[in-house]
Amino acid sequence: MKIVAVTACPTGIAHTYMAADALVKAAAKFNVQIKVETQGAMGIENQLTHQDIAQADRILIVSDIEIEQAGRFAGTDQVQISIEDVLLNVDKVFLVHCR
Repeated sequence: MKIVAVTACPTGIAHTYMAADALVKAAAKFNVQIKVETQGAMGIENQLTHQDIAQADRILIVSDIEIEQAGRFAGTDQVQISIEDVLLNVDKVFLVHCR
C-alpha cells in the first residue's frame, strides 16, 4: 500500500513533526510506503507532488486545522485524523486506515 500524508498543527512546531516521524516509523512496521508533507512554522516541507497524490492508495490528513492547498486532494480517498490520534496510537491509525 502507498500512503501520502500531510501533518499540520496550530503552532506548526513540535506536533507537526512528531506526527510525521510517528507515521514514518509506523509505516515501516506495517510494510507501507509513505511520504509525509509537513505544514509547519517553516511552511510546506517535503511537498507532495501531483504524481505522489495520484499514485497514493490513501491520503491521510493529520491535522486539527485547515491545511494549505487542500484542493490538491479533491476527489481522492482521504481520511482526516487528529494529530492527537496519531501521537497517542499511531498503530491503531494504521490498522484502521492503512489496510
